[in-house]
Amino acid sequence: MKRIYIFFLLIVLCVSSWAAGNMQSHGSISGGGYHFWIYTPDNYDTNQPTPVILFLHGRSLCGHDLNRVLRYGTLDAINKGLALPAIVLAPQNPGEAWNPAKLMAIIEWTEQHYNVDKTRIYALGMSLGGYGTMDFAGTYPDKIAAAMALCGGCYLKDMSGLGELPFWIIHGTADRAVGINESKKVVSYLQSAGKTKQLRFDWLPGASHGALARAFYLKDTYDWLFAHTLADPGRPVERMIDIDNDILKQAYSELRELKALVDEGD
Repeated sequence: MKRIYIFFLLIVLCVSSWAAGNMQSHGSISGGGYHFWIYTPDNYDTNQPTPVILFLHGRSLCGHDLNRVLRYGTLDAINKGLALPAIVLAPQNPGEAWNPAKLMAIIEWTEQHYNVDKTRIYALGMSLGGYGTMDFAGTYPDKIAAAMALCGGCYLKDMSGLGELPFWIIHGTADRAVGINESKKVVSYLQSAGKTKQLRFDWLPGASHGALARAFYLKDTYDWLFAHTLADPGRPVERMIDIDNDILKQAYSELRELKALVDEGD
């Protein structure tokens, strides 16, 4: 009986940790689709269009246990105190390249069941999720307001779509898991095609693969995304917000400070 009580208490604690919003898990939208988490902030208003952030994880979180997706990334940042005025979608990849059509099916389902601001849909991911972000945004540049790909690459043969939306590529020069050349190939392609007006790219000296995961815990990351909408004339890219090695090192301390401010408000 004591073990049952402890197990029940752990469940309650896990649920209460999302008191700043609501978390729900969903099965696939259609046969062969992704299972996913959907987060809505505590101030979500069914009468007010709300932005959407699509988070795509890397290979280490692949599988068939949706709880693995909570180990790092946007949802983990929220759980640690980051306040985001957006619906967050976090699908789980079973262990293959991310499929843009399956991801769009989740977006469209969300638009049908929630009041979504269709001019403010964003995507970001790292590693395998960085590939997925590029493939997804490059396939649907007219649907995505802005996207950020960390230490990834692109599987699309025609990558020109990535030059049609505000897009930020970040990669560390010391990445041994996904070589920086994977991102450089995309930049070179867009440069050759003359499609760099809306492109940002940063090569972080000495940064490892794992170091880029800190970006998910930075307020600046989401401020950069939120700075863009499909309604912006010409869809210019925000270039004032920077993310470098020093800023990444401050990610977790910044998050603790933000949480402390929220706790004081309570």
